[in-house]
Amino acid sequence: MPARRAVGLLSAAAILLSANLSAGQAKPLMIVGLDEKLLWDDSGKPILFPPGKDQVLIVDLADPESPKIVASLPLKNSVVGPPVNVAIDPSGTTALVADSVDVVKDGDALKQVPDNKIYVLDLAASPSKLAATLTGGKQPSGLSFSPDGKMALVANRGDNSISVLSVNGTDVKIVDTVAMPDSVSHVAFTPDGKRALAARFPAHKISILDVAGDKVSYSKIDLPAGQWPYNVAVAPSGKIALTSDNGNAGASDGSVDTTSVIDLEANPPRIIDRVVVGDGPEGLAISPTGDIAASVILRGSNQKNAYFYEKNGSITVLKIDGKTVSKTQDVEVGGLPEAAAFTPDGKYLLVGNYLTQDFSILKVEGGKVVDTGKRFQVPGHPASARMGP
Repeated sequence: MPARRAVGLLSAAAILLSANLSAGQAKPLMIVGLDEKLLWDDSGKPILFPPGKDQVLIVDLADPESPKIVASLPLKNSVVGPPVNVAIDPSGTTALVADSVDVVKDGDALKQVPDNKIYVLDLAASPSKLAATLTGGKQPSGLSFSPDGKMALVANRGDNSISVLSVNGTDVKIVDTVAMPDSVSHVAFTPDGKRALAARFPAHKISILDVAGDKVSYSKIDLPAGQWPYNVAVAPSGKIALTSDNGNAGASDGSVDTTSVIDLEANPPRIIDRVVVGDGPEGLAISPTGDIAASVILRGSNQKNAYFYEKNGSITVLKIDGKTVSKTQDVEVGGLPEAAAFTPDGKYLLVGNYLTQDFSILKVEGGKVVDTGKRFQVPGHPASARMGP
């Protein structure tokens, strides 16, 4: 073999090896929305602040016990709604942020009004940047990408509808709108991409959507969830889904609430169990390993004068054994916890604490969740968070 050709082949092999190593060592990312427009007084009454200080963070989790903020974008977002109004696509290169609620002047006071913006982020850029701003339905809230990353669905709480988005990298377009009977807070796909589940918050129902190619339709199959289902998560197996039944329209009330278990293999799907969790579940996440889930519990931690007030919220850990779901433990976290996100390997769980402005870093060991005692401080109030692939 001529020396020049041998050197060329070696160089090509080195480049290929480098590319494969880079791909194999891709760092998991987490997207976090910080809302600086809303706090509460001791009675739980909202205290509003002018917009302009919100941020969306991109966090490097190569070392889950020492997260690093790698990008900060000055984008408005809201804690009003489920903490799943941000998402990263399956390729890890594109993200969406639903801007649910704005704060505007009303005479000498401030008031909350629905917004209608969806931000498209380019995560492949260094640093990550805003690629586009879409105008969607009123009060866009919980959203999800399809398993192949070619579609996203956004729940429009103020419009009683779901926006259908086509996704080709950062080329994202709203291509359709699915009308629903009432307000929808979150939409999540099944792993095969053929169905999606919509949480109809005030109707206390989960509705099944059919997905065929680029078409999404409401199947008219409605499941009776617990009271005020805020968001929904589908197990990696596709056999079951879980709901976060808030119990009191987005707040604690001192009473226990539930997670509903949906059998997705039944025809039609149906609710097969309810598992009692704590007071005021909001965030919800199922581990990529499929054996545990975490329900995030408010525990009245933003209502100091209430009889049921607790300084900190918690997570309820749920064991998943096939279609059997059972509560195994409670782990205290920080003040007013919202989002929960497992790392892609399922070895860590991060929980965003709105009032204490940090994330609890929890470790998963043999089906048990253990608090590492470490907190990831963020420069604001974490209202939402989702993990990348």
